[in-house]
Amino acid sequence: MARKTANDDLLAPVTLAVGQEDLLLDRAVREVVAAARAADADTDVRDLTPDQVQPGTLAELTSPSLFAERKVVVVRNAQDLSADTVKDVKAYLGAPAEEITLVLLHAGGAKGKGLLDAARKAGAREVACPKMTKPADRLAFVRGEFRGLGRSATPEACQALVDAIGSDLRELASAVAQLVADIEGTIDEAVVGRYYTGRAEATSFTVADRAVEGRAAEALEALRWSLATGVAPVMITSALAQGVRAIGKLSSARGGRPADLARELGMPPWKIDRVRQQMRGWTPDGVAVALRAVAEADAGVKGGGDDPEYALEKAVVTIARAARSRGRG
Repeated sequence: MARKTANDDLLAPVTLAVGQEDLLLDRAVREVVAAARAADADTDVRDLTPDQVQPGTLAELTSPSLFAERKVVVVRNAQDLSADTVKDVKAYLGAPAEEITLVLLHAGGAKGKGLLDAARKAGAREVACPKMTKPADRLAFVRGEFRGLGRSATPEACQALVDAIGSDLRELASAVAQLVADIEGTIDEAVVGRYYTGRAEATSFTVADRAVEGRAAEALEALRWSLATGVAPVMITSALAQGVRAIGKLSSARGGRPADLARELGMPPWKIDRVRQQMRGWTPDGVAVALRAVAEADAGVKGGGDDPEYALEKAVVTIARAARSRGRG
């Protein structure tokens, strides 16, 4: 679970979420937004990427309003901000505005360390969101998820869930929530076995999610597991198509609240948030390349090629590369 500093006021003027674990970073943001909206239901939330924060943007967003509205300003990947924008942020840290909560998401490390140090020196509330690379960390995460939901699970059940689901914290959190919703009493290893053994990371949507996030190695691993456990290739191409089309739809849509975009694009609000995370790095050309790759794979698995598995692997690699097309020139 994310670790927090002693200053645990969710409405502190500045929250600094440090690390590379996307689920924990997203939760840090959601906690602040929920607290702000509990204080003021009309809280305005601005969720920005570095390219959306230019010199002067922060001053504009945090300037006094005639309506004195509460506002949450989220800046993702703060380590990638331009030097001039970093100057603006550092100046703001010295005199934060009332009724404004600034949330800085920073990967940690050497890049952008000056901003990281400045936020800490200014007394920012800090949430640690480290990447969980060790099985023991993921096991502790699962135990924490059950505790957080007020339920008990045996040590064997927690271990079985980690073994079944693997390294994706979103999948682990979702699995815990599903078990808690469905099962009464203590959750044991037999229950986990019924639900997840043999199905972990084998769904077509897991393959698609890893591919559109640019995580080629993990996408290929999920693909091979899926095929080995009997997932139909046509289901995988369908999921890949949905994933790429969602990226294309959202990237061409006008900015707005998730609820508004959900109505416009025909997606649930939670999916808007997820696709927003996935679409970083994509370009219109990348979407076009990925859609062609999906079409070729679809033809391959429906009899147009000799090796459906190869067709899917080729598509997954092409999509993952397309997801990293921005910035490569």
